[in-house]
Amino acid sequence: MLRPRTIVRHTTPVIERDAAAELLRDQLSARGLGLGDVLAELRALEIETPSWGYGNSGTRFHVYPWTGAARTVWERVADAGLVHRLTGACPSVAIHIPWDRVDDYAELHRYAEEQGLRLGAVNPNLFQDDAYRLGSVCHPDQAVRRQARDHVLECVEIARAVGSRDVSLWLGDGTNYPGQDDLRARYRRLLEALEEIHSALDPGMRLLVEYKFFEPAFYSTDLPDWGASLLVCRRLGPQAQVLVDTGHHPQGTNIEQIVAILLAEGALGGFHFNNRKYADDDLIVGSIEPFELFLILNEIAATRREPATARTVEEIAFMIDQSHNVEGKIDAMIQSVVNIQTAWAKALLIDRDRLAEAQQAGDVLGAHRVLVDAFETDVRPLLAHLRVEQGLAPDPVQAFRDGGHAERLAIERGTTAVASAFEQR
Repeated sequence: MLRPRTIVRHTTPVIERDAAAELLRDQLSARGLGLGDVLAELRALEIETPSWGYGNSGTRFHVYPWTGAARTVWERVADAGLVHRLTGACPSVAIHIPWDRVDDYAELHRYAEEQGLRLGAVNPNLFQDDAYRLGSVCHPDQAVRRQARDHVLECVEIARAVGSRDVSLWLGDGTNYPGQDDLRARYRRLLEALEEIHSALDPGMRLLVEYKFFEPAFYSTDLPDWGASLLVCRRLGPQAQVLVDTGHHPQGTNIEQIVAILLAEGALGGFHFNNRKYADDDLIVGSIEPFELFLILNEIAATRREPATARTVEEIAFMIDQSHNVEGKIDAMIQSVVNIQTAWAKALLIDRDRLAEAQQAGDVLGAHRVLVDAFETDVRPLLAHLRVEQGLAPDPVQAFRDGGHAERLAIERGTTAVASAFEQR
């Protein structure tokens, strides 16, 4: 497919950009890093975008429609393809069932390939059916539990049909009041269900088990934290791994430490990247806590250097999971991709030898300064160089805006794109 025509608007004088690039080369050299090696690492980074991020969504108060928002799975996949063409970094799109259910998954698979994509993680929906008021796989009623299991098994079949490796499972199961249900019984039901689902996976497939400390249940959540998710994965076997959603933690949680432990245990299967200020806000990745994002990716970059854990890092699924309620859909997604690339680039620039020396010497401030030095490095010239090398515009957000894509989609899709993606089922 031909790339859409883009108009690049240069807002920085060329001499300033060249000076920034030369400064960056000097910084890389001082850290014993080669430009080619860093660029190769950046090219290897693949980020999966979610189909549901391209449709209209909203708060529990209102949905504010974006005129060009995708209304069907075909339009959502097309938008994901556009993001990949503009960024060069997003070759797969996650799908959600039943929001993205179709009669012919082979046809959907072919359409994704036409857009330059593969279909990524398949996400079951176990929180919207009326039957799930008291839970899904943990529900007291065996018939409801059977319904929930069958739905996840359907998603395994869909993953098989579209060539997807991952089934990404998040449960809204829990209780709202003490005494509402037997907590140990709910844990047994959870294990029974996931054991059946895990046994249905083909070799090479994975069940990614996500956790969340509250919401929609408010007293107890059946998979409340990374420890519970890890315990479940250990019970299931090697094809089950933990999925970390960066918005699913209490305030003040040290997410990078959780990531470090899961990496050490070989149990980190993937991320749902987003950002939050208060709870599960689903904001643009890195928009609130860019340093936290950098520290998370620092753990991954460091772990990749160790032979015992390098394979775990190579298999991590870097996925975005966010909800665009007041901003546009596509350029907000691109901004998240750019922010992840930026944080990854900075993590790659950490002087690991200096850091290890400072840590070994007990130089607390010195070690901290090594990290801050990398975090404060301006990597925009590096990423612009990478994109130009790939035949892309240096600034993909600006390329989307200057390319007239939003206007084109508004005309093609009209003002009827008001239905929430969460209502399309």
